[in-house]
Amino acid sequence: MRKPTIVGVSGASGTPYAAAVLRGLIDAGEPIDLVVSRAARLTILDETGSAFRDAHWKDDLAAWLGRDLGGADIVHWPAGDLAAGPSSGSYPARAMAVVPASTAACAGIAIGLSKDLLQRAAEVHLKERRRVVVVPRETPVTRSHLEHLIALHDAGAVVLPASPGFYGAGAAASAQQLIDFVAGKVLDALGVEHTLFRRWTGELGAR
Repeated sequence: MRKPTIVGVSGASGTPYAAAVLRGLIDAGEPIDLVVSRAARLTILDETGSAFRDAHWKDDLAAWLGRDLGGADIVHWPAGDLAAGPSSGSYPARAMAVVPASTAACAGIAIGLSKDLLQRAAEVHLKERRRVVVVPRETPVTRSHLEHLIALHDAGAVVLPASPGFYGAGAAASAQQLIDFVAGKVLDALGVEHTLFRRWTGELGAR
């Protein structure tokens, strides 16, 4: 039975994190279900210059990720389709990552708002006790933001802020290395093998 990892992309700044996670899942041979919110489409266009359209999602995704998708197992679900497979707990899925996760998406998932398929799918994963990784990027945060993140944690989600470590590449790390560090931590939380960053060995200056 096909059991994909669902990747939800919300409208927060940080779409390169989503792209890196998607590339990592593809490289690992994992099946993917993709949900891109309406706000995320604007952010993708602003941050990368790439459009993301329902009718041309495969071509647009290949352009956004900068690679030929080849035989990658990817299913795209429009964010407005609340009758889509991932809206039901009976739909087989392995895990879900919301990356980046806007404060609005975090709030909606935390209170069960289900205003779109991204929020509904995340809520389904929580109620079915499946793995959910939420990657908030907002800074600084208000008390309400923190309360929603606590609610997500208490519901069983992994709250994984987009906070890169520097021990893999040092202070001269490139933007892509820092992005890959966060993406690698997301893949770790999903239980997916990768080589996106150098792991800490306990030895100072080992890099």
